[in-house]
Amino acid sequence: MKRNLILKIAMVNVILASLLIPSLVSAAGSGNTVVGKWFIQNIILVIGFIVFVFVIVLVANLARRLLILQSQQILEESGIAIRSQSINEPETSLLQRLNDRAWSLVPVSAEQSIDLGHDFDGIRELDNKLPPWWLGLFYGSIVFAGIYLYYYHGSSSEWSSNQEYLAEMEIGEELKSKYLDKMANAVNEKNVEILDGLEDLAVGESVFKMSCAACHGQHGEGLVAPNLTDEYWVHGGGVKDIFKTIKYGVPEKGMIAWNTQLRPQTMQQLASYILTLEGTNPPNPKAKEGKLYVPGAGE
Repeated sequence: MKRNLILKIAMVNVILASLLIPSLVSAAGSGNTVVGKWFIQNIILVIGFIVFVFVIVLVANLARRLLILQSQQILEESGIAIRSQSINEPETSLLQRLNDRAWSLVPVSAEQSIDLGHDFDGIRELDNKLPPWWLGLFYGSIVFAGIYLYYYHGSSSEWSSNQEYLAEMEIGEELKSKYLDKMANAVNEKNVEILDGLEDLAVGESVFKMSCAACHGQHGEGLVAPNLTDEYWVHGGGVKDIFKTIKYGVPEKGMIAWNTQLRPQTMQQLASYILTLEGTNPPNPKAKEGKLYVPGAGE
């Protein structure tokens, strides 16, 4: 294997990556290709693989250079003449010259200038520069962190934390709505409770005027059906009594069962609105019918 073969492989990887990544990013941006979607969803894996390949190549290159230095030292100690050209002297290959400049290795003959004076068992501490692969990973991680922070935390991309939060909130609201609908449809004459929200009462009023006013009057004063504004009730004046009357109707008096036309929640809203009519004293009220209803008595 030639001396600079590993370095050439590394440079080929860099060139291929520089050509391939932009095209994948462009395809991913459109979101219309399988490759693009896969690249976006596995971008960390792709970058990690590229970094892994670079590390393997650089470690192999480091091991090769260490072997060369070791062999030169052995030859010098054995008194065998070696070529005068230093490992750091420019070579014909441009790639090799760039590699040597990146490493900035000091020749063995000049190591005294970077000797820190620490010697243990023949091993000296030299003030060499950090390896380029280490510096590349270090500065690369800083650049990657900046891109990651912007893309996933600062941008409006669909993969950003903010967009993911909004998407999850939409899903949560949908699940909440389905749950409330389910609970609303579970209301019956045994568990119904009075609703006092303005929105619920507004719905109840709308349903009353559309479905009940023809018999009970627009203000609940009573026409052919009983007056709903006094304290006397034919079938009970509690919310459970009124809900039951609405749900099953009074067929013998001509009142239909509304459970075939109204949802349980709507009947609950209607019953709650009817309770607000008590004591409103509308004009021309119908005479009292039924029995006086006392809240809490008999319930």
